[in-house]
Amino acid sequence: MSIFEQGLARSTVNHAPLSPLSFIERTAAVYPHYPAVIHGSLRRDWAETYARCRRLASALAGRGVGKGDTVAVLLPNIPPMLEAHFGVPMIGAVLNTLNVRLDAEAIAFMLEHGEARVLIADREYREVALAAVAQLEHPPLLVEVEDPEYGEGQPFGELDYEALLAEGDPEFAWEWPEDEWQAISLNYTSGTTGNPKGVVYHHRGAYLNSMGNQMTWSMGHHPVYLWTLPMFHCNGWCYPWTVTALAGVHVFLRRVDPQKILHLIREHKVSHLSGAPIVLNALVNVPETDRAAIDHPVNAMVAGAAPPAKVIGAVEAMGIKVTHVYGLTEVYGPVTVCAWHEHWNALPLEDQARIKARQGVRYPTLEGVMVADPQTMQPVPRDGETIGEIFMRGNTVMKGYLKNPSATAEAFEGGWFHTGDLGVWHPDGYVEIKDRLKDIVISGGENISTIEVEGVLYRHPAVLEAAVVARPDEKWGETPCAFITLKSGHEQTGQTDIVTFCREHLAGFKVPKTVVFSELPKTSTGKVQKYVLREMAKAL
Repeated sequence: MSIFEQGLARSTVNHAPLSPLSFIERTAAVYPHYPAVIHGSLRRDWAETYARCRRLASALAGRGVGKGDTVAVLLPNIPPMLEAHFGVPMIGAVLNTLNVRLDAEAIAFMLEHGEARVLIADREYREVALAAVAQLEHPPLLVEVEDPEYGEGQPFGELDYEALLAEGDPEFAWEWPEDEWQAISLNYTSGTTGNPKGVVYHHRGAYLNSMGNQMTWSMGHHPVYLWTLPMFHCNGWCYPWTVTALAGVHVFLRRVDPQKILHLIREHKVSHLSGAPIVLNALVNVPETDRAAIDHPVNAMVAGAAPPAKVIGAVEAMGIKVTHVYGLTEVYGPVTVCAWHEHWNALPLEDQARIKARQGVRYPTLEGVMVADPQTMQPVPRDGETIGEIFMRGNTVMKGYLKNPSATAEAFEGGWFHTGDLGVWHPDGYVEIKDRLKDIVISGGENISTIEVEGVLYRHPAVLEAAVVARPDEKWGETPCAFITLKSGHEQTGQTDIVTFCREHLAGFKVPKTVVFSELPKTSTGKVQKYVLREMAKAL
């Protein structure tokens, strides 16, 4: 035994399980009267918010909910959603944030699969909540939330949320997790094929990714964070915990409205916001008259599909500094960042935007990222050209899939998490996504990155949104098919205009052979549903 192991045992004095629950305890103690919550006309400080979280924990415990039980929530971005991120795990229970845009059948599957004991739902989702619960043999306790920003709505639950909180003790002595590996939350994947999978997070990962967010973004004390990102998505990328750790202000927004976003940024001096590229695109396309100059530093973290360089450039020109990150539900949200180098500031804006469109390097809180051959697991050359699958490992990878050991084993095969995303490795070590494994177009044996083709389409002045998928072809196997939403006033643009433009910027085999003008189907987090478009392309 080493001398450094002798008489130096781990104990409660020098070792505690990592948990983001510690953040709210500290913030409420140090900054009790600093603003915590802004929602419409509602204002609360950190002392009030902490007391409400403890009331929620106490009330749930009083109704028999405890360690290892699931509490599901069907809520938009409102204060009870923040309270659930602390109140539920304070009793060792597991928080399951449900996607508010799903149908009753999908919600019922998740409630049953996750064995939810309680469902807390906003009145806006009354119909879907009731229809989902009606399908269950063992329905959960239904608690309804009446949000003044929604309006009265129709009552439907067995219990009102404020009445539930009234049952609880604001001084409740909540429990620290016995083990940091203990589950803190359950997030279901989008389930584009078959049933969605339940991704399980632990306290350690939630703590570390929260820290990774603030390190990566250099957030500083008391940020003002606008909730443009759905809080149900990967637990809001862990920002309910991150912003709380920094004694920041949570500015809530029930639904994304670009003009309201700009209004709230100005009114509350918002410093940070996050979202999919669609959020940035919406801001860029607000009429000039509504886009008053932003007169203070604003930071936007964007993830999802790589934002087209043109969109990044346009947003930066508005005065919003873009940080591009990448992650998945299985890794607690964002875990790589396009870390910026000072000398890049001297480059033209368009070149800067192209660099920012890369997914970048790992967070300080993720232990490994590589681009490798999915069969051999051998890393690809760092040449910016050879395509491989992106793999990850570290403390911010999920525990695994709930009740699905085979899917967990498959995802972790070879000692790495298989993302299913294809990318290249640049000489400087930065990763750039080229496509989803299932989205790449293979035409005449050549791989075509749909993201590359979409980037060109976004540079066309008439294009508002674009998505490219494979369309079956007898001669080539597959050819690129572009679905495009046109900007207002450009309705006369046709397929010939688009194809001619693409020929000027792409190799011939990459040019879309088919162009369809339509609205793009999207998930609730703003991601284009390419599987829907693939079916449409197949049916053409």
